[in-house]
Amino acid sequence: MLKTKKFWIIVSFACVLLIMGTLLKSSSQTYDEQSLVPMMDKVLAGKPFEGALSHVSFMYAGEEVSISNLGYSKFLEFFIRKGAHFMTYFVMGAGLFAGIYLLKGRKRLAFLVALLVPLLFAASDEIHQHFTGGRTPLVQDVILDFCGATVGTLICFWLFRHFKKRKK
Repeated sequence: MLKTKKFWIIVSFACVLLIMGTLLKSSSQTYDEQSLVPMMDKVLAGKPFEGALSHVSFMYAGEEVSISNLGYSKFLEFFIRKGAHFMTYFVMGAGLFAGIYLLKGRKRLAFLVALLVPLLFAASDEIHQHFTGGRTPLVQDVILDFCGATVGTLICFWLFRHFKKRKK
């Protein structure tokens, strides 16, 4: 049967390694190489919801995030990029927690690894971006990544706890 403990340990760590590899590749690319703006300019040429979104404005890393400052497509791309930051680290945190907990059976160790590894990886990834043309390393992105890992870890912990209680 595929739903063995060993299977889920392998799946958990495979997800984490896949994410880390994808993030390393991504942070090696310049902004222009991975920009979604040209494609979004074509697909969203009609600029749906521009009127409603034009009222959204806030500061992130010392820059105003608004349609008037960034343009429609770059404004939407900002949310896609930050959502990707959060979600990749969410999965990384959950995967690390699940893998360590299933492997060792120790919640505290699983929490520590699931929070510390993504934090260190996020910081090193931003440093790596410093040496990549057209990229800006941001402390705010490390914080966002850490928040994603924390939420992923907490949800994974809750799921393990919930299903353990249901078994009893």
